[in-house]
Amino acid sequence: MSGAALGLEIVFVFFLALFLLHRYGDFKKQHRLVIVGTLLAWYLCFLIVFILPLDVSTTIYNRCKHAAANSSPPEGSNMTGLYATATSVPSQHPCFKPWSYIPDGIMPIFWRVVYWTSQFLTWILLPFMQSYARSGGFSITGKIKTALIENAIYYGTYLLIFGAFLIYVAVNPHLHLEWNQLQTIGIAAANTWGLFLLVLLLGYGLVEIPRSYWNGAKRGYLLMKTYFKAAKLMTEKADAEETLEDVMEEVRKVNESIKYNHPLRKCVDTILKKCPIDYQEKMGRNMDDYEDFDEKHNTYPSEKSLVKLHKQVIYSVQRHRRTQVQWQILLEQAFYLEDVAKNETSATCQFVHTFQSPEPENRFIQYFYNPTVEWYWECLLRPWFYRILAVVLSIFSVIVVWSECTFFSTRPVLSLFAVFIQLAEKTYNYIYIEIACFLSIFFLSICVYSTVFRIRVFNYYYLASHHQTDAYSLLFSGMLFCRLTPPLCLNFLGLTHMDSSISHQNTQPTAYTSIMGSMKVLSFIADGFYIYYPMLVVILCIATYFSLGTRCLNLLGFQQFMGDNDMTSDLVDEGKELIRREKRKRQRQEEGENRRREWKERYGHTREDSTRNRNVHIDPKESNFSEMSTNRSTSKYTRANNRTERDRIELLQDAEPLDFNAETFTDDPLESESGRYQPGGRYLSMSRSRIFDDV
Repeated sequence: MSGAALGLEIVFVFFLALFLLHRYGDFKKQHRLVIVGTLLAWYLCFLIVFILPLDVSTTIYNRCKHAAANSSPPEGSNMTGLYATATSVPSQHPCFKPWSYIPDGIMPIFWRVVYWTSQFLTWILLPFMQSYARSGGFSITGKIKTALIENAIYYGTYLLIFGAFLIYVAVNPHLHLEWNQLQTIGIAAANTWGLFLLVLLLGYGLVEIPRSYWNGAKRGYLLMKTYFKAAKLMTEKADAEETLEDVMEEVRKVNESIKYNHPLRKCVDTILKKCPIDYQEKMGRNMDDYEDFDEKHNTYPSEKSLVKLHKQVIYSVQRHRRTQVQWQILLEQAFYLEDVAKNETSATCQFVHTFQSPEPENRFIQYFYNPTVEWYWECLLRPWFYRILAVVLSIFSVIVVWSECTFFSTRPVLSLFAVFIQLAEKTYNYIYIEIACFLSIFFLSICVYSTVFRIRVFNYYYLASHHQTDAYSLLFSGMLFCRLTPPLCLNFLGLTHMDSSISHQNTQPTAYTSIMGSMKVLSFIADGFYIYYPMLVVILCIATYFSLGTRCLNLLGFQQFMGDNDMTSDLVDEGKELIRREKRKRQRQEEGENRRREWKERYGHTREDSTRNRNVHIDPKESNFSEMSTNRSTSKYTRANNRTERDRIELLQDAEPLDFNAETFTDDPLESESGRYQPGGRYLSMSRSRIFDDV
């Protein structure tokens, strides 16, 4: 079992990263290098989080074993001092090997490979792949050239800073730095940048995650927020369609000007392959390949302009497809939340859906998650579950904030994480140590990583689920994860006093901190920035609690969901009307399909019988003239009857179903409704007040 735990976690984390990447990325359409690079970055970061508790338990066992070997000093010697106090082992708790013990020498090599691979990805490879993915070049060489040019300033800045530092060290006679010290300085610089961003994201997540679950338990809150999202998404959807139309118009002009024998025709064909299929068909019908490009003295676009157009086509098509998919998903979510609001007052305790799911559900799920179970979960249990979960997460957040402000105090120990770990260390309860470490670092990771998945920088960085995230955003998220995870782990080790630079004890460090080197080279960072900067999380939590960032964005013109804002109320009303319109539209479609199905079932048997009678084989030797005349007259009558029935069915198929009794749909889904139809209903087409609702 010594290496079984490590192997199981390595395999489990790989499939976890693969599952998340499959949810956000598109394996079929995106480049394989983008998928591999993002998967490797996510995998390494998640792996650090899951393996670090094993490193802590192994380090505590090694400390116990080392203390047991030095517990019996020679006669005449007097062991005093901090080291003897820290490494003394109670006799009633002998050292036994934990179930997840990792042999000596494996963890340092493992951490070194994982850390330096992640740093290579985040500082060199992934930025280059970002520029390569966004490039509009038509060849690999052209894309590489564009990526190198775009990253020249990025890489040149780092080289300039590093070169200036080396010159300063060479000129100053009092500084004598070796390679290990230069390596430590580089690690400290990367961790400082990551810690700066880590505190910002952590302060937001510690408040927003518990608050989101608490608000989710409120009746109608999620539905109002969904209406707000619908109004904003409709605006973005319309803008994406307009942008796509403009870009397709430019592509059409280029396609008509550059003919088949033009040298740049291959570039135009590459652009056309990236366009939607309906636009490709329209442009293909209008294409005239019988004209030579040199017969008319027209001005043709350059290759540079085609590269720019290619880049615009990729971006506009991706954005248009993403908004279309998100709109359909948001509609399903809004319809379901409206069903929840209507079923809350149901007396039958049966969850009734307005629209059936287009995909057939699993029989196992249908058996256990039946309408009764669904009603109890959605209408009764889930709000209380969300409230309890919000309270538990709030307690964790308070513990994290308190520990971030007091982890530098070693006598007395004020950090609650350090208190829990030290209590378990006295009894050498390795299972408790690993569970406590895993829950602590997992909660910190959720607060940080969930913020990375939530934030959106205009349309340049946006992680959209259901395979709608572009390559640039996937690679950018991999960069953020690789830069945030090492300082996150160091911060966790500082909270638990497993970092010797924080605890100031002469004890064996963890394998993870050993590869970071001694921070004594930069004492102002080790004793100043790493200790006092995390205290700013208190200010960030207060700002997040009072929604200061949301209010500032509202003032700048970026609409955010706020309950006490007039603009929010207007967008909620607009979104409610949009959802209502889409709901009526889908109901008319379903009613029309049901009517067509009923007519086909009613008259389909007659049509099949007549067709069967028409195809009956008759032997001329066994039939006389009278029988043949009778069959002919019957056949004529059957064909005439078939024609009449066929015309009737076609008229039904062409007829547009009427929106009967549209007023029976409750305007506010939070209000209960007694039935689907009300007495005294009338056709919508005969009502003057509702005649232009769908215009």
